[in-house]
Amino acid sequence: MTSEKLCADCRSWGNGTTDLLEFNHSIFTYNKMMQDIITKWKYRGDYILGNIFKSYVIEAFKIRFAFLEKDFVAIPIPLSEERMKERGFNQAQVLAEFLPVQHADILTRKHGLKQSKRTRMERISAENPFFIDQHINNPVILVDDIYTTGTTLRHAARLLKEHECPEIYAFTLIRG
Repeated sequence: MTSEKLCADCRSWGNGTTDLLEFNHSIFTYNKMMQDIITKWKYRGDYILGNIFKSYVIEAFKIRFAFLEKDFVAIPIPLSEERMKERGFNQAQVLAEFLPVQHADILTRKHGLKQSKRTRMERISAENPFFIDQHINNPVILVDDIYTTGTTLRHAARLLKEHECPEIYAFTLIRG
């Protein structure tokens, strides 16, 4: 992929050559309407509301990731146990379940301050909150709800690379 096809954020993460992610694809842009929907879905626990995204996720996935072989695995970005108890569901898991592919919950996350409460610099310089205890030899698509700085996805990608993952892509619902 040439640098002309990369967004400024991807270029800053590695100019397309040393970035841990092959690329990220986001379906929507973060705006007031998306903020309202995400607030109701994610923070107020309206699990069913997530279904409004299903057809968009399936269609975007088919178009953007059609080139991948069948042996890849979708991995949702996990919540900490505390955050899972607070919300009642993992929004990234909901999105991953829409995908017509194998998915695996092989990452765990330690509890910490919500990303939405951190500044951009605090997010970028944060310690890696993820853990993994197995190797994965398949290409991976990391799934998350919102891409803001890319730090969360790259923390997860770093661990996957350290555990022999050959290629890592990201698929997010919204780009902040």
